Amino acid sequence: MKDHVQTPDRIAELLVHVTRMARCEDGRSDLTAAQWTCLRFLARAKGSTRTPSGFASFQATTRGTASQIIKSLDRLGLISRHRSDGDGRSVRIDLTETGRAMLSRDPMRDLIGVIAALAPAERERFLDTLSRIASAVSDLRDIPAFGTCHDCTHLVDRNGMSYCACMAAELAADEVDKLCASYRGPKTILQPAGANDGNR
Repeated sequence: MKDHVQTPDRIAELLVHVTRMARCEDGRSDLTAAQWTCLRFLARAKGSTRTPSGFASFQATTRGTASQIIKSLDRLGLISRHRSDGDGRSVRIDLTETGRAMLSRDPMRDLIGVIAALAPAERERFLDTLSRIASAVSDLRDIPAFGTCHDCTHLVDRNGMSYCACMAAELAADEVDKLCASYRGPKTILQPAGANDGNR
């Protein structure tokens, strides 16, 4: 008979364990785990989110720590910085050709390959479950949740065009599947076990 009481613990431990394996902090990697996370983030985020503050929110770290990671990637020639045309104080960060080439050596590719081998329906269920878990944890801790415009409640259709109600702007076709710092997922019904005990 399965021990259902400990199942949530085992799932949480496995999630953390798989993450640690994928980070590949064994001295053989080209970059640190934090640098890889930043590089992946910059490759997946839309232009308005590819900023030091955007990465700090995504990494759940301080702006100072995020800036140090970004500076280290800049010194390696993996990124380039550009002042915003509309706001001279704002900086957008892009990957250089060297940075994009570096992603071909990303240690997370092993994990991506294993997930890609799952049946499409299983991947879809897995993604839905993890997305709801991520949203629930971000709600509990009152921290930003990240997701793509495609899954965001701010996205509306205006005459066949994707429109962001939060930014009050139309989205380019290649932005819809990018990470956004203004993301708002649907309200999740997930609650920690025992959260409603007081109402019984």
